[in-house]
Formats: sequence, C-alpha cells, structure tokens
Amino acid sequence: MQITETEAGAVTVLVPQGPLCGADAKAFRDAAVDAMQRHRGRFVIDASGVPFADSEGLEALLDLTETLGAGGRSLKLCQLGDTLREALEIVGIEGLFELYPDVNAAVRSFL
Repeated sequence: MQITETEAGAVTVLVPQGPLCGADAKAFRDAAVDAMQRHRGRFVIDASGVPFADSEGLEALLDLTETLGAGGRSLKLCQLGDTLREALEIVGIEGLFELYPDVNAAVRSFL
C-alpha cells in the first residue's frame, strides 16, 4: 500500500492507495500512528484511493480515531467511496468519524 502524506497548513493529510485489508491495514495504521507522533496536529484521511476495507481496515480506522480522541483531537475522513461508506454504515461506526466530501472541506473544518 502506498500512503502519501501532505500538509495543508497545520493539517496533515494522509492519502492511502488501495484496499484497507490484512497487512495493508496494518501498514496504514502504522504509517498513520507515525505521522501522529511526528506532527501531533490535525489529521485528515483522504479515502479517495481506498475502494473498500475489511474488518482489519475498519479496526485500523477505529484505532486511529480512538488514539486521536484520547488526546482531544479528531480524525476526519473525506472522499469516501460508496463501498467504504456502506461498510462504515453496516458496522454502525460511521458516527464515530467526521465525514467530508473533499479534502478542502475537511481541512476547513478545523478552522
């Protein structure tokens, strides 16, 4: 899995490419935790390149939002495809994330 990290002001934007499944879900979680430790700021996951996630991928997203939440921060997701959004809804966890239509809206939400 390829994960691109960019900065939009004080916001770190992570852009994973590929399904959040199995070993890739772990690699994604590890890369995101590393970014959180280096930046300690605000985080957006641009999910435009994530076609779907299995239980491990959903668990990785939950772990990240819980880690950030413990520090009073939040994880914002944007550009979710229909399949990923449906997975969050079916499992009943979509309410644990702030969802935005695009990166700009997610970044502006921190203002």
